[in-house]
Order: sequence, then structure tokens, then C-alpha cells
Amino acid sequence: MGVTGPIRVVVAKPGLDGHDRGAKVIARALRDAGMEVIYTGLHQTPEQVVDTAIQEDADAIGLSILSGAHMTLFAKVLELLRERDAEDIKVFGGGIIPEADILLLKEQGVAEIFTPGATTTSIVEWVRANVRPVAA
Repeated sequence: MGVTGPIRVVVAKPGLDGHDRGAKVIARALRDAGMEVIYTGLHQTPEQVVDTAIQEDADAIGLSILSGAHMTLFAKVLELLRERDAEDIKVFGGGIIPEADILLLKEQGVAEIFTPGATTTSIVEWVRANVRPVAA
């Protein structure tokens, strides 16, 4: 029995960063591509993000972090998903993240990181291919 319906993505701005233009652009691109998007707004805690993802039966969480707190915030979201037995929810994100940190984040379980300059098309294509991919 497979999951049906559109891919559901929670787009979140965790932490104190107040810049959400990029998150809103991504949320709209995913929505325009036929996905259901739940945008949490600014200043969310990792607990709020995970609670929302579980309550909304999300397939993925997209985090936008520009504050430099990416190592802490991604780690906490992943930890909470493990604690809540919700590791099937894929976590991806974007922001100002150094290349060395991207490798560490992926080792911790972040599925993908998009840095400035990534196109909305490439993000939509990645989500379609990696979040609830169609069986070959």
C-alpha cells in the first residue's frame, strides 16, 4: 500500500533569523509544483517544527537557516524526529552554510542542502526525486 496524494512539505524558519524571503520563494515554488506546503513562519523552535510536521503528516521538512546556527538547529530537528519515531520525514534545507558543514550535516542525516544560487527548479526536482520517490 503506497502513499497517495501530493507530497506534503513543512517549510520552516527555525531560530532567531528574521529573513524569510527565500523560504517564502521555496514554499511558493513547491506549491506551484503541486505539493502541499505548510509554512510555519519565523522564529520557530525545533520542537514546533517537528510537532507541525507530525501533525500535518508531512513527507519532508525544509529548513531555511541564515543565522549561522545550522549545526545546532538541524541536529535538534533530527534528534526530535528520532525521539518521536518519525525518521521517515526527510529533512532538507538551505541557507548560508559552509561546504565543510554541509558534509557534516549530511553525515548526521540531512538529506540535502541548497546554498544561495540554487534554482527553484532544482529544488522542486530534488524533492520530487527524493521525497516519496515513485517506484521504478
